[in-house]
Amino acid sequence: MSREEIILIGAGGHCRSCIDVIEQEGRFDIGGLVERPNVPERSLHLGYPVIGTDKDLRRLRERFSYALVTVGQIKTSETRVRLYDELLSLGFDLPTIVSPYAYVSPHSRVGLGTIVMHQALINAGAMVGANCIINSKVLVEHDATIGDHCHLSTGVIINGQTVVGKESFIGSNSVCKEGLVLREKSIIRFDSRVPGSGDQTK
Repeated sequence: MSREEIILIGAGGHCRSCIDVIEQEGRFDIGGLVERPNVPERSLHLGYPVIGTDKDLRRLRERFSYALVTVGQIKTSETRVRLYDELLSLGFDLPTIVSPYAYVSPHSRVGLGTIVMHQALINAGAMVGANCIINSKVLVEHDATIGDHCHLSTGVIINGQTVVGKESFIGSNSVCKEGLVLREKSIIRFDSRVPGSGDQTK
């Protein structure tokens, strides 16, 4: 039985990690990658072709039903939000992608267009919004709430009943104590390159 094809919107480093998760999950065949306009075209990324730019999404919708935003998110969620909204407006289906090496409790909820990467754990009662990146080895504990368009970077720990406002970025190895409430568009970093820096928050 043939699998549905999915296109990936964004062809950088985060996309390569997404490709690996999608291949391992085995639900979709990757039909190709979509890159920004005015970016020099590279023919293949891990064996998959660039088949167009953002300007071609309407045309590509005639061929493909499924899409995933695979642009990374550090300084701002603006690009991911714009692409997500455009894909929905064009009628694409945005599936939830979960690595077979992750654990997502059946008593949790994960939104459309979110990817849960290798060795992540989402515990009972947790709610994760749409178009999020739950990166490798992230722990989202019981009853935590992650808003739409958030990126929890590698090794992040979100303890129980924490609320992360939409469009936030939590940097690698950061730990959010239980019950913490973070406003929308929060940026939290733990920068190990600066001796004694600790948490870098703004």
